[in-house]
Amino acid sequence: MRTEGELAARHGGTWTEQDSLNLVGNDLLDSGRYIREHMGIDLEPAEIVEQLLDGVIEQIRVAVPWRPGAVDLLTDLHAAGVPCALVTMSYRRFVDPVLDALPEGLFTTVVTGDAVERGKPYPDPYLKAARLLGVDPADCLAIEDSNTGARSAETAGCVVLCVPNHVPVLDGERRLFADSLVGLSAANLPVPA
Repeated sequence: MRTEGELAARHGGTWTEQDSLNLVGNDLLDSGRYIREHMGIDLEPAEIVEQLLDGVIEQIRVAVPWRPGAVDLLTDLHAAGVPCALVTMSYRRFVDPVLDALPEGLFTTVVTGDAVERGKPYPDPYLKAARLLGVDPADCLAIEDSNTGARSAETAGCVVLCVPNHVPVLDGERRLFADSLVGLSAANLPVPA
């Protein structure tokens, strides 16, 4: 979000915190189109995405802002032999430094926004992740922090554990809720029925 504000300042655009919140979980090119329109800057959406990625990558090379409990949960799932996929609308060049900050092998596969034709809220990213894991999406538990991501996972057939962060997440048929990842483990995660 800080990088979006810096982009607006650099190009003479206007931007609000609500604009940033409107983008949480979205496909990056969709976000680039939104930024172009709402920020009022004369850059192509793909160029906006590249500039945002440059700024965010610079920040995460200093420190990754892990959600409390996330690394512990991933480590426990890995130790229990549970295959995990990272499904994100960030591009691979953004994800690589994040993965480098984790112990090796915590994710069996990674699906990024630049590896699917249609990103979240479409089901494509989760369908691809399930296919790469060799499992039925109905047997998957997705952990999401936005309505966009929850809708993507739910539409793919996954049960979704919603852990809201920046934006509220609405109730849904296949959605469960937790306030935090702290204390969650392979032993106490909800299992898809």
